[in-house]
Amino acid sequence: MGMKVVIVGGVAGGASAAARLRRLNEDAEIIMFEKGEYISFANCGLPYYIGEVIRDKDDLLVQTPEKMKERFNIDVRTRTEVIRIIPERKVVEVKNIITGELYTESYDKLVLSPGAEPIRPNLPGMESSRIFTLRNIPDTFRIKDYVDKMKPERAIVVGAGFIGLETAENLHMMGVKVTVVELADHVIGPLDFEMAAIVQQHMKSKKVELYLKDAVKSFAETDSDITVELASGRNVKADMVVIGIGVRPDSGLAMHAGLKLGQTGGILTDKHMCTSNPDIYAVGDAVEVTDFIYGNPMLVPLAGPANKQGRIAADNICGNHEEYRGTQGTSIVKVFDITVAMTGNNEKSLKRNDVDYEKSFTHSPSHAGYYPGSSMISIKLLFGKTDGKILGAQIVGNEGVDKRIDVLATAIRAKMTVFDVERLELAYAPPYSSAKDPVNMAAYVAGNILKGDSRVFHWDEVENIDTEKSLLLDVRTNGEYDLGTIKGAVNIPVDELRDRLDEVPEDKDIYIFCQIGLRGYVAYRILAQRGYAAVRNLSGGYRTYKAAVQGRS
Repeated sequence: MGMKVVIVGGVAGGASAAARLRRLNEDAEIIMFEKGEYISFANCGLPYYIGEVIRDKDDLLVQTPEKMKERFNIDVRTRTEVIRIIPERKVVEVKNIITGELYTESYDKLVLSPGAEPIRPNLPGMESSRIFTLRNIPDTFRIKDYVDKMKPERAIVVGAGFIGLETAENLHMMGVKVTVVELADHVIGPLDFEMAAIVQQHMKSKKVELYLKDAVKSFAETDSDITVELASGRNVKADMVVIGIGVRPDSGLAMHAGLKLGQTGGILTDKHMCTSNPDIYAVGDAVEVTDFIYGNPMLVPLAGPANKQGRIAADNICGNHEEYRGTQGTSIVKVFDITVAMTGNNEKSLKRNDVDYEKSFTHSPSHAGYYPGSSMISIKLLFGKTDGKILGAQIVGNEGVDKRIDVLATAIRAKMTVFDVERLELAYAPPYSSAKDPVNMAAYVAGNILKGDSRVFHWDEVENIDTEKSLLLDVRTNGEYDLGTIKGAVNIPVDELRDRLDEVPEDKDIYIFCQIGLRGYVAYRILAQRGYAAVRNLSGGYRTYKAAVQGRS
């Protein structure tokens, strides 16, 4: 008889471990316990069922117990909760949720994939039937049934993370007026402020109300609606509330079994996904991972890492030595008509690690401007100040965002520098890209900064510029200047600059800007070669500055 492996929890981590185990060991006895009704479902697809983008319930099921039994010969027991692990006896205590029956099951190896649970704040009025969380299929059906039967006109989404914004969009698609409340000063936590500001502008254009830097204090339900009292003193009425303020690792089972937890509260594992007990492995959202770039402990509840960890745990159980080498947090989300993606470190984590970094902003067309349908892609690149190593990237745009973030995620994994990325040969034809792909462009701009060919300043430094001692030079056209500029700026269009150099004082610091940074760079090169020493160009131009400043108001 082969070894006996018990898996606690399905979805991405548990299900991938089970399937991999069977592919490696035909004789193993594999039992999977799942306290829910469904063993492997598309968590990431749940909001789209509410908005009727995904219409068939069955499309949300990745695997069923029957299919798992048929193809992989796995004994799947749903509605069965593991309530205790007794490591010294190598057994788990199990409860059948339907019958209440208790029994024990022995194991040779145990894989924990309990996932994460939604954070439900302990606030007055939380017990209202109008308040929902969205984490699993029953949650989804509850929200969908409520929307279909009660036809709510107004909804409040608390939390502007991935699930919160996807839920907001899908409720909006069902004709519901949505208000989003978020404690931070911007949406999507891993984004930096000025990139999130672009997303916020887009949400406002869709008539979504956004209350930032505000939190829920209490809920009060009446017969007809629910009133949400915010910390700012504002009261907002709605027909329903969805709480999406994040998740916490479901690590209670592991803790009570005496397994070590990490400083984040996630289950501690080694690179082989083995816990502090040599016969127990853990994978997925409940596990503390390390940041690929700096090795810091963190929690990253994403399906991609969970899948890889499940596979690696199975490999190691079967004697194949495989290592999990850290998480980058590469992620992507659709917010109405735009796509938002990120990978690697943001500025907050770079500052926390005392990293000497530089950043650049570029706005490039998604494909050749002369081929119809092109739209703007905004890329923020974070890179080492001395070595140019790529440390993080954030991209917002309409189309082509996904392939660009994947190139940069690959570059980070390969420890490439901006100079390596300049040289990447990426696919080009007019409907898809430009001869200089937006990724190449971002790297060229970053490389120019590092080589000293272009000294830059950033949107958040503008307010500290003393216009008595410095010249703010807007090199856009007169028409663009008239539509709005930075206070105190003088307008000399770049195409007239060579003939109007006498208007540019040599004894002042010159701060140049244009719309996206390109004409500013051209102007910078003209002045730098004419002997002007103290010249800088605004990275990302007026476009980045304006979005960020509006985001503050």
